Amino acid sequence: MSTAATATGQTGFLGWIERTGNRLPDPVLLFVWFILILIALSMVASLVGWSAAHPGEIDPETGTNRIVTVESLLSEANLRRLFTLVPETFTHFPPLGMVLTVMLGAGVAERSGLFATAMKASVARASRFWLTPSVALACMMANHAADAAFVVMIPLAGIIYHAAGRHPLVGIGVSFASVSGAFSANLFPGQLDALLLGITEAAVQTVFGEYTVNIAGNWYFIAAMTFAYLPVIWFVTDRVIEPRLGRYDQSQAREAPEEDVDGAVTAKQKRGLRNAGLVFLALIALWAFLTLGPIQPLIDPEAPPQGRMTPFYESLLPFFLLVFLLPGYAYGRAAGTIGDHRDLIAMMSEAMKDMAYYLVLTFVAAHFVVMFAWSNMGIVLAVTGADALKASGLPMWAMLVAIVLFGAMLNLLIGSASAKWSVMAPVLVPMLMLVGVSPEMTTAAYRVGDSATNIITPLMVYFPLVLIFCQRWVREFGLGSLTALMMPYFFGIIAAGLAITVTWVVLDLPLGPGVSVFLDSLPVAE
Repeated sequence: MSTAATATGQTGFLGWIERTGNRLPDPVLLFVWFILILIALSMVASLVGWSAAHPGEIDPETGTNRIVTVESLLSEANLRRLFTLVPETFTHFPPLGMVLTVMLGAGVAERSGLFATAMKASVARASRFWLTPSVALACMMANHAADAAFVVMIPLAGIIYHAAGRHPLVGIGVSFASVSGAFSANLFPGQLDALLLGITEAAVQTVFGEYTVNIAGNWYFIAAMTFAYLPVIWFVTDRVIEPRLGRYDQSQAREAPEEDVDGAVTAKQKRGLRNAGLVFLALIALWAFLTLGPIQPLIDPEAPPQGRMTPFYESLLPFFLLVFLLPGYAYGRAAGTIGDHRDLIAMMSEAMKDMAYYLVLTFVAAHFVVMFAWSNMGIVLAVTGADALKASGLPMWAMLVAIVLFGAMLNLLIGSASAKWSVMAPVLVPMLMLVGVSPEMTTAAYRVGDSATNIITPLMVYFPLVLIFCQRWVREFGLGSLTALMMPYFFGIIAAGLAITVTWVVLDLPLGPGVSVFLDSLPVAE
């Protein structure tokens, strides 16, 4: 335990966080404790009748908002679900299938040597000065791939930094901060905009009837988030995190890394890179054909405009599988690291062995998440908090700052952005419209707070996976180590997000094409 407590050599406040966090039990047991605490809290809350009126659902019998009451997890119905739905709870955990699918291909690309050679041929010779902002921007843009960005970009960034002669945990830190802490930041609207602004539109309609929210209504705001977060992440990475971590000690690795980042690229490796590149271009051409060609299975013409690209976004998961698997195989055959199909299957099997601990952790984490939903505590917490904001009487800019902070705190318990917004939007959006704030501005404020705390909460569904990625490079890396690594990013991102929010309100800047912070007039209810 004393070794784990100083895995990264942090000092001061961050060192205290690391040591304290690493003295906690293994994350698997930690989630078991969370479940036991959740059961106890649900029993107490159900006994006192803790409840709230769900703002987005109407009781057909009374015609009023449906009352949601916290349910005891030891109730007959919940115990029945707990014992009869164990396989479904485990296998239907959203990140599980995505992680395993992508890692099947990534394992081949890594073990064949494709990653190492590609890094050796390019990134290792790249400018050290521009590496961090390049990785950060690529990871923020990768948010269009949704959850797949967590599985692909974060471990890849560790390999990139290791190949460049820098500490691999620095790469994991900058990529995790960019993919997750800056989750809403992007240069272009995407499926997250469609999802959240769709919920916003429905929230407006519950009070004001027919109303259309501009799907690009946060475009300028999220682009500004990108430009504001980028220098913050860059500074924290190169000036705070990397000096604290120091030089990477190869002996800390869980296993000897298979990447050979020294020496020149051989003729066989060059041929392998060429073949892998040709296969990669062929896959890009195939996806472009399926999206833009005479047949378009990856476009849904019958969906509303904001949902027509949904099949394309959902197809990115198998695309990432193939873009690692097939180029990895093509490289390995040319470079001599793959002899026949048996070697390919062995590499895929080894990749799954590396996921054994994640499977154990997922089993208990999945049950915690689903049991939290069964208890209704998340819904009641969100509605109660939103009602408190409504009654606070704060000035307009302070109200939006409060929404940012409330979303950040709630995000420590409920990871899903859409789940929280589905409950909060019907209360917050009409409430702020009545005082002249546009629904797009309320959504923007929520988005700032929603993602900032992703990187410091173990309850975020990909947090345990990132911990496993880190342990590959530093075997004694613990929960506290990851929290301490990401804490400076959290402070920087939340400060920048609050500054953007206040600036937008004070200066009344446009949020997107034809969208303002304030409403000219309220829509007329039917």
